[in-house]
Amino acid sequence: MTKTESIDKLERDWRMEEDAAHMLGWDFSHLRGRYREEDDLPWDYEAVVRELLDPGDRLLDVDTGGGEFLLSLGHPHELTAATEAYPPNVELCRATFGPLGVAFAAVDGDAPMPFPDDAFDIVINRHGAFDAHELHRIIRPGGLFVTEQVGGRNDRELVELLLPGTPEPYPDLTLAHTAAEFEAAGFAVERGEEAFRPIEFYDVGALVWFARIIEWEFPGFSVDRCLPQLRRAQQELERDGAVRGTIHRFLMVARNKG
Repeated sequence: MTKTESIDKLERDWRMEEDAAHMLGWDFSHLRGRYREEDDLPWDYEAVVRELLDPGDRLLDVDTGGGEFLLSLGHPHELTAATEAYPPNVELCRATFGPLGVAFAAVDGDAPMPFPDDAFDIVINRHGAFDAHELHRIIRPGGLFVTEQVGGRNDRELVELLLPGTPEPYPDLTLAHTAAEFEAAGFAVERGEEAFRPIEFYDVGALVWFARIIEWEFPGFSVDRCLPQLRRAQQELERDGAVRGTIHRFLMVARNKG
């Protein structure tokens, strides 16, 4: 195969990845073995939630995706509720939660919640939107909010590689800013950790799929628009063995002071 033929094949593969970039729930299995991230965070979100969750707690998962993580906790269904706003996931959640008796509402995480005051003992939220004042309303005094968030500096090297000059979508999404927001809303922040860790892609097609899925970080990305940048990414891959960036994550546990 000539160099030109090889490049042509790569570009065809990238367009196939672009066409395949659809997802239900929050399932990155399409990239299994093709990229690496979140395998060395200094905390384990699941372990934190399990440690704080009591069997009799009224539990809400905000922006649950397809409900995969929530159901993996094995919490009593009659004490469990969830919200989700992404339309394909909403239909998935209704089909999944309805037969189980898990309460479900189709609503954005940062919108008013269709739940009464003091409805929950613990609210969890992984990589979803939130509103501190609304959470203060629906979490009972002494109850907990547990979140792991994708910070505002997430994937910035990759964004600059593909879409130079793109502004950060959520510049205030940091541990310090979020903790201050929750303290102002009536919470006491009991735990806060922040981390910057590597993300690596082992083929450029995986990066294409990722950029199409994470559209709020890579606005307007397409193979046609970004073809020169994708060729540079391929050169980086061939030189370094991976296309590398940095993820930004933080963990926060906050208690409603009442």
